[in-house]
Amino acid sequence: MVCKECYSENQRVTPLLKPEHCLKNHTQYICGTCGRCICIEKDDKRGLYRWNFPFKTLEIAKLYLKTAEVICKDGSGIYEITGKNNRVSYKIFHTEKDLETYLLKNKDKKCKGRKPVYISKEYIENPNAEIRKLNKEEIKTYLKEQKESNK
Repeated sequence: MVCKECYSENQRVTPLLKPEHCLKNHTQYICGTCGRCICIEKDDKRGLYRWNFPFKTLEIAKLYLKTAEVICKDGSGIYEITGKNNRVSYKIFHTEKDLETYLLKNKDKKCKGRKPVYISKEYIENPNAEIRKLNKEEIKTYLKEQKESNK
C-alpha cells in the first residue's frame, strides 16, 4: 500500500545508497505516517538538496518528492529530462518556471511537453513528521528493519 504522505510502498526503502552513512550523518525527514526516513540534507559544496539531483527512474524520484515539498512548503513535480545521447533522467522541480530556468542553463537538456510526468495530488503537512538526525538506537533499528524488508 502506498503511503499517502511520502508516496512509498516500502517504509524502509530509503536511503538507497550507503544507508548507514546517510542515517548517521545526514538530517532526515521522518514520515509522520509510515516512519520512512528520507534524506533532506543540503550539500554545502553545491548548495543543493538531494531532491535537486537527477534520478535514474521515476520510481526513485518519487521517493524524494516529499522532501522537495517540505522544503518548498508546496507541491512539486517530477519531469522527464533527456540529455546527451538521449539519456533519460528524472528531476524534481517546484514550479514549471524552475524547470524553464534549468533548461535555459543546460542547453543540452530537453523536457518533452514541459509538463510533469508525476505530481502529487495535494501537499500534505503532517504534524507528526519530524526533521532531525537519528540517534544510534534509531539507526540500528531502522537498518535492521530495512534489511528485513529487502528479503
